[in-house]
Amino acid sequence: MKTFKFTKLAVLAFMAFGLFSCSDDDDGGDVIMPTNTIVDFVAENDDYSSLQAALEVTGLDATLNGSANFTVLAPNNAAFNSFLSTNGFSSLDEVPEDVLTQILLNHVQAGEIMSTDLSTGYIPSMAVWGTSEEPLSMYINTGDGVMINGMSTVTAADIEVDNGIIHAVDAVIGLPDVTTFAIADPNFDILVQAFTREESFNFVETLMMTEDPAPFTVFAPTNDAFVALLDELELGALADIPTETLEATLAYHVVAGANVRSGDLSDEMMVETLQGGEFTVNLGENVMITDARERTSTIIAANVQATNGVIHALDTVLLPPTE
Repeated sequence: MKTFKFTKLAVLAFMAFGLFSCSDDDDGGDVIMPTNTIVDFVAENDDYSSLQAALEVTGLDATLNGSANFTVLAPNNAAFNSFLSTNGFSSLDEVPEDVLTQILLNHVQAGEIMSTDLSTGYIPSMAVWGTSEEPLSMYINTGDGVMINGMSTVTAADIEVDNGIIHAVDAVIGLPDVTTFAIADPNFDILVQAFTREESFNFVETLMMTEDPAPFTVFAPTNDAFVALLDELELGALADIPTETLEATLAYHVVAGANVRSGDLSDEMMVETLQGGEFTVNLGENVMITDARERTSTIIAANVQATNGVIHALDTVLLPPTE
């Protein structure tokens, strides 16, 4: 058996299962070692009864009780209660089974991943939902502990069991839409400020939609891209950009009605945007975009997959055609 790291949760598991048990069978007393799988750990901890019920309903308990290794981000009962309340469910039974299955898979990774193996950035989850058959992304932020998608924090890490690793988390990690990653990733802080600068802007509400005009492909400029734009325009702050100019510029970075991943792009592709203008894609060593003013931008991070679209990060803000 593997050595436990004695977090509070691991101590509980250790006490619940014991070191080993012996049974004298007819052949002379073979030692039978008890299992301590992910499912065993969950079942023996009262604070994980909701997770246990969810695993049983979806049939994922069989998967996590086998010999294959997994890493599980385990929400406790309080996390499930908050999730149900926030989403208008009075009980776990009201959550559609297909939705619940993907939510649980959004907490599971294949193999053993210790907290020290994690770094800030995007990883694929095991969940698939929405506009693409590709796995949904997860944003891991290790700047201060470990936070997932800006909504769930690891409260006890590296609990080792026979078939993997468990990290306790304080919130259920819901299925992300495009805005989830924009808000969670600090590299998009200025973009979020721009989307929400004016009360008349409806970008956030639009990018949370799951039906027409969804899905969306968002070419998202980073903070550095916005800083460079302000310098280019000789402006001191985001607030100095005229409202109409900012609104048109933001809409120029969104493609409606398509989940366009990097593999779907082709050289010299003309892309029509939500703003109405077009830009051109150029493939080479990097994926480049030429905007309506012949300025170029590079995709520096691709295929951040959400339920209602995909994000590609840009190093330069695109500018729409002048009227």
